[in-house]
Amino acid sequence: MPSKPVSAPLPTDVFKPDIFKGKVLFCTGGGSGIGKAITEAVMRHGANAAIVGRKLDRLTETARELSNGTGRTCIAAQADVRQPEQLKAAVAKTIEHFGRIDFVVCGAAGNFLASIDGMSENAFKTVIEIDTLGTFNTIKATLPHIRATHGAYIHISATLHSRGTPYQAHVSAAKAGVDALSAVLAVEEGPKGVRSNVMAPGAIANTEGMSRLANQVPPSPGTLLPYPLGRMGQVQDVASMAVFLLSDAASYITSQVVVVDGGWEQLRTPQLPYPLAVLDADAVKHMIKPRL
Repeated sequence: MPSKPVSAPLPTDVFKPDIFKGKVLFCTGGGSGIGKAITEAVMRHGANAAIVGRKLDRLTETARELSNGTGRTCIAAQADVRQPEQLKAAVAKTIEHFGRIDFVVCGAAGNFLASIDGMSENAFKTVIEIDTLGTFNTIKATLPHIRATHGAYIHISATLHSRGTPYQAHVSAAKAGVDALSAVLAVEEGPKGVRSNVMAPGAIANTEGMSRLANQVPPSPGTLLPYPLGRMGQVQDVASMAVFLLSDAASYITSQVVVVDGGWEQLRTPQLPYPLAVLDADAVKHMIKPRL
């Protein structure tokens, strides 16, 4: 019988709690999931934050929760990353409140399952607008302030485009664009004291992405999970990497794509049955939501 893998412990805080004292984080997509976890981790190490998203009620509740839980200040700044003027207003609100921006996390994203022939032009365009153009718009709105503080960017990408992933053409194209944009930003702005890196999470439990894309049948007790480190990733794993990349410990790291997946990409297989999913769309239609 195969031996049971040893589950790795969740990460713990290894940095001093005040390494970001006096710093300010601007995080798009910070109202939930990975963005929220990153914001919380950075705040727990001393920073204040502004979280950005479209749903003001969720943002306001999350900002209150993060402020109460960390003892720092988090404000809600409503904006659609597809709208440059709204982002500029969110940046202006952040500057008015805190006087500076040191770190930017570009975490706004959209995803769903759809084949190329089953996806409308508008659906493809929407994901490009949120992920790629939204990242560009965020950079444009924040760059003067990041130059002023010699700050750093983190862009949330994915591992989907490292190989062909069925039903993920839109996200693969969008995230490949994010990776390229970060690399150019790092080269152009490095001499001005700005760093830019990408984090590419693998399968992360209890996130919106996993709820939309993964098989939701829970494993049976004792099931050997297909992850080299014996467990699915947690949002804390991604947040811990963000703390490192924003800290002085990473002051010579820029223009990188850092995969946070516990080695999962080495073993990844299509989440939809292949080639059945591309030969007979009806076989997986129960997993696909219509997108116009």
